[in-house]
Amino acid sequence: MKKKIALFLVAAMTISTLVACGNNAEEAPAAATEEAAPAEGAAPAEEAAPAEEESGGVEEAPAAGDDDLFNVANYKSDKDKSEWTIAVVTKDNTADWFKRMELGVNEYGEESGINVIQKGPANADAASQVEVVDNMIDQGVDALCVVPIDPGALEASLKRAMEQGIVVISHEASNLENTLFDTEAFTADDFGAAIMDALAEDMGEEGKYAMMVAYTTSTTHMEYANAQYNRQQEAYPNMELINDGAIPTCESEESIDTSYERAKEVLKANPDLKGFTGVASTDCPGIAKAVEELGLDVKVVGVGTPNSFKPYVMSGTITKVKLWDPKVSGYVMCKLAADILAGEDIGDGEGFNAGVEGYENMSLSNGINRCLIGQADITLTTDNIDEYDF
Repeated sequence: MKKKIALFLVAAMTISTLVACGNNAEEAPAAATEEAAPAEGAAPAEEAAPAEEESGGVEEAPAAGDDDLFNVANYKSDKDKSEWTIAVVTKDNTADWFKRMELGVNEYGEESGINVIQKGPANADAASQVEVVDNMIDQGVDALCVVPIDPGALEASLKRAMEQGIVVISHEASNLENTLFDTEAFTADDFGAAIMDALAEDMGEEGKYAMMVAYTTSTTHMEYANAQYNRQQEAYPNMELINDGAIPTCESEESIDTSYERAKEVLKANPDLKGFTGVASTDCPGIAKAVEELGLDVKVVGVGTPNSFKPYVMSGTITKVKLWDPKVSGYVMCKLAADILAGEDIGDGEGFNAGVEGYENMSLSNGINRCLIGQADITLTTDNIDEYDF
């Protein structure tokens, strides 16, 4: 597959160069060189044919010169699936959230017989994550499933991957351009609104509140935060986001220690604060620790893992945990990538069935990318938190 894509693009570039003086056609970029050897038995480059001949009815393959990296039919692998490698790159493999995701990644590998691996940066920062992604590309993986720290920082690397015929799937990245599909457990608007509804209920629908995200560069975190604010403005006029509505109030940098320090600063500077939300799994444990240490009655609602939140839920400091199961998210990304490599009829993704609860009939949202959305949100309270162990 990768050899076919590379030869196809080189041929397209040659044709474009020959006719450029006559019609000013743009020159197609040459495919990046891959260190790994091409798949054995790859067929020589052919003229573009309708996709139905090769992939069972997926979108029509682009004509020579179109350089359509987003046609899923172009990514059907010539290799047996036992030779595939699907790499999942997370924000931070040491975090409980992504340890849980790895369980789903490994489960899919065991069920399918496909080699799947999960990697994360040594430091939870965008530059370190780019290094990991580049390393996976250079190793010649067949698919990359990425949870970006900063989608913009990964664009060049992921485009290079796609030019080499590597399937790219993302999660928590609705504004990432170079991906075949982004997968989400729900819409950001619905999830952010649900967080605000939970906080408003706890605060009696009045008073000042604050927001924390990991990084302002994290697409989904900012989407959740903006959706919270929009919901508050629409439904809870007696509530007020501090700092004149600046979103977010502070950043945790994917660190519980940092979230604790930032929360203490905010709480001390705003003694009349009544609520606090956090959308990274590292946010609320730090916020709750600061609230308890300072002996305050501040309601905390946010996103995280049951085990790290449980002590604060049982003490009443955190009343509700909003989340989705990262184990299932990891499984879904790998399943989608494998189906594309196998040449399954994905079409535009509408109605994709990943075979797990909440993702049996995913809906398509076309924006910057093709985003496939499930129905898989979870709310944890004292009543059901013991049912989840991660």
